[in-house]
Amino acid sequence: MEGTVFTPALEGIKHVKSENGEMLTMPFLQVCKHILPVIDKFGAAMTLVKSDIGGNITRLESKYLSSQEQFNLLYSMVQIEVEAKTAKGSSSCTNGLLWLTRAMDFLVALFRNLLDHPDWSMSQACTDSYSKTLKKFHGWLASSSFTVAMKLAPDRKKFMDVIGGSGDAMADIEKFCTTFSPLLEENHKFLASVGMDELKAS
Repeated sequence: MEGTVFTPALEGIKHVKSENGEMLTMPFLQVCKHILPVIDKFGAAMTLVKSDIGGNITRLESKYLSSQEQFNLLYSMVQIEVEAKTAKGSSSCTNGLLWLTRAMDFLVALFRNLLDHPDWSMSQACTDSYSKTLKKFHGWLASSSFTVAMKLAPDRKKFMDVIGGSGDAMADIEKFCTTFSPLLEENHKFLASVGMDELKAS
């Protein structure tokens, strides 16, 4: 493998914004897709997260493909739903973007933990990042499932070896966290501006 598992995502991040600084739908979704192989390396611990992310990417991508010109900008699909008062629906694109962003927050927090806490086990890093990000939005059932899944986290050293490929895993993780976090923050700001950033899981 040329570079690390993060290499395609890092390349993709460069293309997420238009020349006017607007978030583009497909490039953003592509970056999220590029993170799926990283999640694969966690094995069973991340099955829930992966299916959640995959489902939300598919939902947003389908909407984009239904009218590429109309939905070229990521927030356009949310604006339309907000105007139509359908944004809060569980199958809305707004909901999809919100949970996709939250899942990515969780992963960034997890990768950040791996950088900042070399002595932590993988399950400790996972549990801490979960409590900082997704937990407050999850109901009891999701939270319990998640807590159980985290116990299946792989051995940290093995994980780092697998994602490293021929590149410097730690440097790429650092780069990913630094360059992707501002995009996620921008999503939250936008969602907050339309009153959609605090929705909880039903």
